[in-house]
Amino acid sequence: MSANGLSTGGLWASLFGIVLAGLICHFLFYLVPGLLGLKTGLPLYVVGTSTFGAVGGLIMPGFLMGVLQFGWLGVNTFGSADALSRGFHVPGLYYPICVIWALGAAFVGLKGIQYVAKIATYLPLIPLVVLILGLVLFGAHAGSYHPAAGAVNFAGSLTAILAMVASIVGFFATAGAAGVDFGLNSRNKKDVSMGGIVGVILAVVFTAGISVIVVAGARATGVIDEGTTNMTTALAKKVPEGLFAAIMIGLTLASFPGACFSSFIAANSFKTVMPKVNPFVSVGLGALVSLVLALTKVAGDLPSVFGLIGASFGPICGAMAVDYLLAGGNWAGPRAGFNPAGWIAWALGFFVGILPNIKVWLKLDIPDIPAAPVVAFIVGAVVYFVCAKLSLQTSVIAPARVPVGK
Repeated sequence: MSANGLSTGGLWASLFGIVLAGLICHFLFYLVPGLLGLKTGLPLYVVGTSTFGAVGGLIMPGFLMGVLQFGWLGVNTFGSADALSRGFHVPGLYYPICVIWALGAAFVGLKGIQYVAKIATYLPLIPLVVLILGLVLFGAHAGSYHPAAGAVNFAGSLTAILAMVASIVGFFATAGAAGVDFGLNSRNKKDVSMGGIVGVILAVVFTAGISVIVVAGARATGVIDEGTTNMTTALAKKVPEGLFAAIMIGLTLASFPGACFSSFIAANSFKTVMPKVNPFVSVGLGALVSLVLALTKVAGDLPSVFGLIGASFGPICGAMAVDYLLAGGNWAGPRAGFNPAGWIAWALGFFVGILPNIKVWLKLDIPDIPAAPVVAFIVGAVVYFVCAKLSLQTSVIAPARVPVGK
């Protein structure tokens, strides 16, 4: 997290960016999908047919959600295998761990949410303990940190804020749309709201905030230099070698439920949009793609991964939010075929959102798009609204039914 602006904007701008990103994730990306799930009792792949059409909804967000989950599985596999091989001080372990990790997570995801839940019950306590340990060791010195580049100015602070927002929102985008599936198990609007406040805003502020504070404190005390952005590097220089190895192994094990959950979402997606295809085949092929991304270390390019996911799901969430508001705060119901408004909104939003990636990949001299996932959301929302007003929507083929009390 500290790589996204701590050196340019300092601690307070970085923390402000984290808080702002948490608010954006909750109010723009999560809340409307969560309310749609609550009010309809239907999964994302059905709810999305109002925005993208009964046929188009199978592709967007249905199939796309499943495909992108294998990108996440690749990222998780890469980071986990790298951390374990370093924790055991055996670099050669990286490749076999990748294989075991990706295929194991895919298998658990295929088995169902009850198995994912069993794995996820206690393992998240490990990163909680590590964050608190880092805060105890370095937190008191964070306030005295000053970037090596010199005094922080307005431009540097703004750059840090926007970089934090881009990274966090890009990371969160698919989870925001998946808020539909979380919301359908909620009892009322308060449940949906509290789920976002605690599980999105506070979770973002707590995890990202502490990690940045720890790095700032470690730099201020001279434990790490300005170029070091990883919290665990600071811990490695402060705690005994055996304890650090245990920390790296523990953190990696704690990330396994996330890999399983990505596989679970992908399996559900493929079962819905390709019911005649054996899920062991579809998920197995996806897991192999994840494995290739990890083995080649392409999945380690996190800015590109976050940018791609933010560009893909930013306009989806934006278009769904406007569709919900235009329907009077309800689900309009499935629309016939491919709904042009949704597809045009997504295409233009994706194009804008992916420009930072294109600039890097093709080394083009084009203007920067600050906080690109948020801009993609805004473009998707505005374009959908305009298209709706121009009657570029297909007709609703079945009235939406909202359960009593929802």
